[in-house]
Amino acid sequence: MAAPYRVTRRIEIDAGHRIMTHGSKCRHLHGHRYAVEAVCEAAELHHDGEQTDMVVDFGFLKEEMLTAIDAPCDHGFIAAIADTELLTLFAPAGADARDWMAALAARVAAEGEATTTDTRLGTRLTVVGFQPTAECLARHWFTKLAGPVRQRSGGTARLVLVRVFETPNCAAEYGE
Repeated sequence: MAAPYRVTRRIEIDAGHRIMTHGSKCRHLHGHRYAVEAVCEAAELHHDGEQTDMVVDFGFLKEEMLTAIDAPCDHGFIAAIADTELLTLFAPAGADARDWMAALAARVAAEGEATTTDTRLGTRLTVVGFQPTAECLARHWFTKLAGPVRQRSGGTARLVLVRVFETPNCAAEYGE
């Protein structure tokens, strides 16, 4: 059963991606104006301190979303590490593309993602270990936000849902 208090914070980013195995137009390079919502809940509001009578501070939630989502992805490109044909296009001029991708793969394995501007055109690139569908991005960003929400609230609040809109009419959700 859901806790009686819920809050939602929304941010928007612009990012490109492609779904390499898609059977239709999404296999092509394209972009979205993503809207990302984080929903937190608590059984009770904070009783004291700077978050008195709050589930979790909206300003804190915004900062965490900007750090976890906006900073690595806004005005950049999100790509799967398995999409080697695409990544070859981003490889810096004069670099061995295989070595460059291997370094990215090591960071993805260790950190869950790798963001770099060390690309052919200086483009921000975030590489992930999955196809960058709205469903997988929702799960990924949920994982990145859940711990900070729990810590900031002293364990009284929890992240219950991340909703990712690719368009105003199409959204995917991941949550507990």
